[in-house]
Amino acid sequence: MDNFSRECLAIHAGKSLKGEDVVGVMERLRVLGKRLPVRIQTDNGSLRDECLNIHWFLSLEDAQDKLDNWRREYNHERTHSSLNDMTPAEFIRSLQKDEDL
Repeated sequence: MDNFSRECLAIHAGKSLKGEDVVGVMERLRVLGKRLPVRIQTDNGSLRDECLNIHWFLSLEDAQDKLDNWRREYNHERTHSSLNDMTPAEFIRSLQKDEDL
């Protein structure tokens, strides 16, 4: 989660994830041109309450699909009061427009 834009940058489902797995996800984000976080935090109450605690995951693929759906909704549909009631995607677009001026 980017603290400034509230964008959920990535969610990766796996078993016994290690530091090298996190590095792999960060490398993929870097290739996509995303801003990389200085610090990584693993606790997200919204994700836990709205996805992890209410779904049964039949496989890692099923878990990743459900996590991707939650992330898409979080970034593109859910407004945040800290972003003047914009979604993270809208907020990022507004910053890019300001840079173009």
